[in-house]
Amino acid sequence: MKVDHSIRTSSDVLVTGATGYIGGRLLAALESTPHRIRCLSRNPAYLESRVSPSTRVFRGDVLAEESLGAALAGVHTAYYLVHSMGSGREFESLDRKAAHTFGRVAKDRGVRRIIYLGGLGAGTGLSPHLESRQEVGRILRDSGVQTLEFRASIILGSASLSFEIIRTLVDRLPVMVTPRWTRTLAQPIAVEDVIDYLIAGLDVEIGRSSVFEIGGADRVSYLDLLEEYAQLRGLRRVILPVPFLTPRLSSLWLGLVTPVYARVGRKLIDGVRNETVVRDDEALRAFEIRPRTAKEALVRALSNEDREFAVTRWSDAYPSLETRLRWGGIRFGKRLVDSRATEVRVSAERAFAAVEAIGGSTGWHYANWLWQLRGFLDLLVGGVGLRRGRKHPRHLQVGDTVDFWRVEAIEPNRRLRLYAEMRLPGRAWLQFEVEPNGTTCSLRQTAEFDPVGWLGNLYWYALFPLHVLIFEGMLRNLARSTEDGGSDTA
Repeated sequence: MKVDHSIRTSSDVLVTGATGYIGGRLLAALESTPHRIRCLSRNPAYLESRVSPSTRVFRGDVLAEESLGAALAGVHTAYYLVHSMGSGREFESLDRKAAHTFGRVAKDRGVRRIIYLGGLGAGTGLSPHLESRQEVGRILRDSGVQTLEFRASIILGSASLSFEIIRTLVDRLPVMVTPRWTRTLAQPIAVEDVIDYLIAGLDVEIGRSSVFEIGGADRVSYLDLLEEYAQLRGLRRVILPVPFLTPRLSSLWLGLVTPVYARVGRKLIDGVRNETVVRDDEALRAFEIRPRTAKEALVRALSNEDREFAVTRWSDAYPSLETRLRWGGIRFGKRLVDSRATEVRVSAERAFAAVEAIGGSTGWHYANWLWQLRGFLDLLVGGVGLRRGRKHPRHLQVGDTVDFWRVEAIEPNRRLRLYAEMRLPGRAWLQFEVEPNGTTCSLRQTAEFDPVGWLGNLYWYALFPLHVLIFEGMLRNLARSTEDGGSDTA
């Protein structure tokens, strides 16, 4: 890869669309580079709390020329990551106006390079969405500022719109009607690979404006992605191919099945009829990046989602210990969460010692016979049951078994996170957190469930009253055992 060393040294870089999915991830990556980072936002207050202290946030709107001058002054490279798809039927004209405005001001202010992320697709008959994305690229190139345009197909990553549509369709529909357009080839790419390309675009040496087509390691259809996700989640889905149901009608139907994504999602689905594969592999020669396969991207999206979810502090979601939880717990994204806390009059070290000794011969501090019954039922369906116990009576390490749980994370005197290995229509975790408060501490217990399909949701809500009884009793007796120094398994 040829590198422009004049760019590699510290320079001013502007990110537009930093509150969006790609822009937010790009911003986080750029903040670890030596460049001086700026962001453009219509609402700086929203962004200022999310950026590093060294990042400057400017108020501005790509549709308002007078608001762009200060943000673009002295900038070497500007990332253009905005679009108007969520604004309704006039998104093409708004995107056209915004690109003209941004390119004109960037030229006047001496910006040397614009990096833009567009969409793959070739030939006539492109969807309005893809036509607009490619038109924006042409407008930026015609501005007189050297423009590097990356064109990508479906982008897969935790919380990406494409990933969420795939997940929602597979999770909610045991029987899926698949029109002909679902067999159109695409070249999906992992979001991490997209960010790598965008970062590498800062340093690559190009003599003039260029377009690079980027895609994952394999070509698959939308149907292939649905089937791959179902397999990863252990879901059996009936696929019914039909020769009708146009992308337009399918996009309207998507609005009924996944209403949260309706406006933007319908425009994306409308473009699935176009084959979006890499026809020019120049990007593989110009950059050292070797993108992942579609399966690797899906696996990574699921694992990243787990990691991001695991570090969430649920105490922020429950404003006080007296707050009464509504029936069924709380839904955070796709996860179902039931959390409760109590104050104990001991040190954090003593409270965590009781938490760390849970399970095995110590038991679960409440209705142990119910835990034994659950273990027996698990054995009947081929699960591990309670027979594994635990390796050490008082101490745990990552990977240790605790009956039908396994230690996923442990932070001494602070947090223990267990992953369920019993047979379930989904994935489950049980987490304990200890937070010191002078001579006392807060002890929080959180049950999390990631349901698979309608059966997973039925399981959670049907057993929720029993779970409340068990978990409330467990927390109450666990807290009591920390204070009297004994064990309470009533």
